[in-house]
Amino acid sequence: MSGIAVRRPLSLKRHVLALAASLVLGSPLPAAAANDPKAAKFYEDALGRYQKKDFAGAVIQLKNALQIEKDQLAVQLLMGKALLADNDVIGAEVAFNEALRLGVDRAEVVVPLAQTMLAQGKQQLVLEQPKFLPQGLPRGIQIQLLLVRSSAHTDLGDMREAMRTIEEARAIDPGAPDSWMAETMLRIRMRQFKEAHAAADRAIALGPGQAEPLYLKGTVFHAQSQIQPALEQYGKALKLQPEHGEALLGRAGLLMDLGRPQEAARDLDALQALLPSEPRGAYLRALIAEQKGDKAAAKAALADITNLLDPVPMNFMRYRPQMLLLGGLAHHGLANNEKAKPYLDAVLRLHPQSSVAKLLARIHLSEKNFDKAADLLSTYLKGSPQDAQAMMLLSATNMQLGRHARATALMQEALKTRDTPELHTILGISLIGGGRPDAALTELEATFRKDPSQTHAGVALVGLYLKAGQPKKALAVSDSLVKRQPGQAGFLNLQGMSRAETGDAVGARNAFEQAVKADPAFPSPQLNLARLDSAMRAYDAAGARLEKVLQADDKNVEALIEMGLLAERRGRDADATRYFAKAADVSASADLKPLQALVDHHLRAGRAEAALDASKRLVGKAPEDLSAMLTSARVLLLNNDVVRARGTLTNATRIANFDTAAQVRIAMLQIQARDLAGAQYSLQKGLTSDPANLEALALLAEVETRQGDLVKAEQHAREVLARYPKSAAGFGLLGDLAMARGQVAPAIESYRRAHQVESSSRTLLRLFQALEGQEPAAAHQLGEQWLKSHAQDRQARAALADAYARAANYPAARRHYEQLVKQTPKDGAALNNLANLLLLMNDPSALQVAESALAAMPGNANAIDTVGWASFKAGKTDRALALLRDARLRMPDNPEIRLHLATVLAASGRKAEAREEFEGVVRVGLPSSAVVQEAQAQLKALR
Repeated sequence: MSGIAVRRPLSLKRHVLALAASLVLGSPLPAAAANDPKAAKFYEDALGRYQKKDFAGAVIQLKNALQIEKDQLAVQLLMGKALLADNDVIGAEVAFNEALRLGVDRAEVVVPLAQTMLAQGKQQLVLEQPKFLPQGLPRGIQIQLLLVRSSAHTDLGDMREAMRTIEEARAIDPGAPDSWMAETMLRIRMRQFKEAHAAADRAIALGPGQAEPLYLKGTVFHAQSQIQPALEQYGKALKLQPEHGEALLGRAGLLMDLGRPQEAARDLDALQALLPSEPRGAYLRALIAEQKGDKAAAKAALADITNLLDPVPMNFMRYRPQMLLLGGLAHHGLANNEKAKPYLDAVLRLHPQSSVAKLLARIHLSEKNFDKAADLLSTYLKGSPQDAQAMMLLSATNMQLGRHARATALMQEALKTRDTPELHTILGISLIGGGRPDAALTELEATFRKDPSQTHAGVALVGLYLKAGQPKKALAVSDSLVKRQPGQAGFLNLQGMSRAETGDAVGARNAFEQAVKADPAFPSPQLNLARLDSAMRAYDAAGARLEKVLQADDKNVEALIEMGLLAERRGRDADATRYFAKAADVSASADLKPLQALVDHHLRAGRAEAALDASKRLVGKAPEDLSAMLTSARVLLLNNDVVRARGTLTNATRIANFDTAAQVRIAMLQIQARDLAGAQYSLQKGLTSDPANLEALALLAEVETRQGDLVKAEQHAREVLARYPKSAAGFGLLGDLAMARGQVAPAIESYRRAHQVESSSRTLLRLFQALEGQEPAAAHQLGEQWLKSHAQDRQARAALADAYARAANYPAARRHYEQLVKQTPKDGAALNNLANLLLLMNDPSALQVAESALAAMPGNANAIDTVGWASFKAGKTDRALALLRDARLRMPDNPEIRLHLATVLAASGRKAEAREEFEGVVRVGLPSSAVVQEAQAQLKALR
């Protein structure tokens, strides 16, 4: 029985305790960024208590600070660390999330936050939530986080992904032992003992003098029942680290198996002194007592286990089968089967084929619950069958479920035996649903041309033409439909939509009104009349029409979406969210538009995580819909989930088949995801059906340039130039190639030719950027000349202002930044740039402008830094220190922010902290940069 307790050496609290120790002994915490001196004093006292391991006292002082000022980033960060060190994983999670909300840089909290999630059984959330992605984090943090994610994959039973994640961590730092230790545990779990030994040996070689690799080597032997080698390795680990709890526990279990309970008891006494709340130690003490015939002591030890585990929420242990098994065995040993069953049921949910099923079945047999016992044993010995569907009904069902690709495949198969216009119409409509509009257009045009009585094909064609920006073709088809059935309200409505897109607002309104007259209960023309009203800013009239539609049907999805858009235009964001959310909730399973509208609404409001939640629902509705996939990929990229975005886009490439326009859209997103090979494949696939497509050819040349394949890139660039001599694309691509080869003069000439062919902001900026590096004065002149005739071109003006600032022509830069602010008073980036320029000019108005920038971009680290630095320059050192600390927590890898903080710390007499920040500047900045050189000079002065 002792082997059961120690076979998987993972304690519920082990990782939490280890992490707490690392937090206490790790990098120092920042001082408080509080405006209130009393709050700052509480924080400093809490920091001292925390460093002395008085975690409870630290928490009390931090709560005192929060009562004075609740939105203190540094206080919330320290609160999370103190609570975690005190084993309050729920409270720690809350505090870390609050620190994130307040703007702490993710690297500061992501690993301990992930550990709190694992301790609560929230493994899936660690893998799903964007904040737990390693992209964008420092290398050391990436390694730690990847190993936590590997543990989550292991707990969820995905061993392949767990191993892949370990290898990803190892690739970052092949010389660190951590990934090999993680692999050792995983290999044991997979019962791959040869590989486990190899991994443990590698960890020992890379971590000489460390106890953990030796302990893990012993664990491999232990799992193989090789007792003597296991004892030897546990002994070596304990010699290096006598307080290694897992090694003490493992050795005690082996000593029990060898019939040496007295020696085992000594290890268990040491373990209890170290970890008094360790249930596995209590179980071994129960076994020792039972061997001695001391039933009272055995029962007391089992009661210790149940007292320890019963208060822990079951969710916290749902991925800890050893803890669950201990709870079940302890209750069973105490003859409390009713409490034993939930623990054992939970073990079975994790491992359906576990022999625990036999123990649980015996319990049910003892209770005369024979059916349940039979079910358990049958499940243990057998499996469960799958089911299937029929072709025609499956096609209709798949479309209702958003599985349009499957529906398309079924229709294509059906057409092999029965070629009818009706089937072609269904095929075309399924292609629309699958996000393949070009293929759908070809199918439906052929069908409608062959049989104009296929009105469903005609209606679908009107929608495709309108979506493709071809209103004249849409109007021709809708006129044909109205001519065939003059009083049909739906056809009149389509005619009105087509007229509206051609710019005939009067004709559109007339058609919509005829449609309402033909069928007063038909909501679509009323909605379109509301859209016309809204476009004319007649918001009250539009709202009245929409309310009327909703009075008749409060679940009308189109009306709810229009109400959301109307609320947005009126600046009522909460109302807009409510309308979009309701539309999504009440929509049919195949209707993707409401969720798409909800995603777009959140994106317009800058809520990337909310958009991610909505996009998951969208893809859940239609997992094979191309438009849903592209929306999902776009949102994943905004949430920095590059890995999943790439996977989604790879699937999208498959679904899009040879649709050139779709493959171009996919490739653009793949470039954003830094998947150049994927983008190249998508474009080549799209060019198979349309070899002369300008957009695809140009993008392919751009991708090849980025890949460094300049020969192929030039071939495609010259092909673009030959096929489309009146387009700027070819010249622009040749310019990019010349720049990639370091040939600046030919690049400038190519960009100049592109700008001559197409006089646009895009071509101007490419020429401007190339010129600035060689001939700054010529670039400035080009920009000034352009702005004389294009005064509203904000992109060009911003580029010119930045160029003047780089050239130290501060008056000219100021003139253009001020013009940008005049054009858009709440442009936070322009305001921040202007404030920084004013600081360089020693202009006292810099602080006021910086405050305006921060008001326009609350929480932006650069804006906070600018206000902090301007405050320091204005003699407001205390406020500067608070703000700069806040900015540093939000963006610790920004050397300029850290230099500003270090300078203010030094000026405040806090030399130790200043030295640490100056060293941080040197660590994160480019060695040749002025910022790093300044930091190095200041470090010398401090010494």
